[in-house]
Amino acid sequence: MKNQISYSPEVRERAVRLVLEQQREHGSQWSAIKSTASKIGCTAETLRAWVRRMETDQGMRAGMSRSDRERLQELERENRELKRVDEILRKASAYFAQAELDRRPK
Repeated sequence: MKNQISYSPEVRERAVRLVLEQQREHGSQWSAIKSTASKIGCTAETLRAWVRRMETDQGMRAGMSRSDRERLQELERENRELKRVDEILRKASAYFAQAELDRRPK
C-alpha cells in the first residue's frame, strides 16, 4: 500500500503560487511543476493536479469549479430525496385509494 501524505491548504497554495511565479523562468509549466515539486517533497503529478484545480476554480481553465461541483452534488442529493418522497407518497395514495374502494358501503 502507498503512504498517502496530507498537505495543508497553505502548502498547496504556496506550491501553486511558486509554480505560477517560476513558469516565466522555466521553458514550460511542466518544468516549473517538476522543479517546485522536488522542493516541497511531493510528486510532480500531485502538484500538477493542484495547479489544474486552481486554474479551473479561478476560471483560467475550462471545467467546473469546486463550488459549482459542490452545489451540483447538493442538488443531486436533494433530487434523490425528492424522488424517494414522491415514490412513498404515490404508493401511499394508491394504498388509500384501494382501501377506499374495498370499504363496504353502509
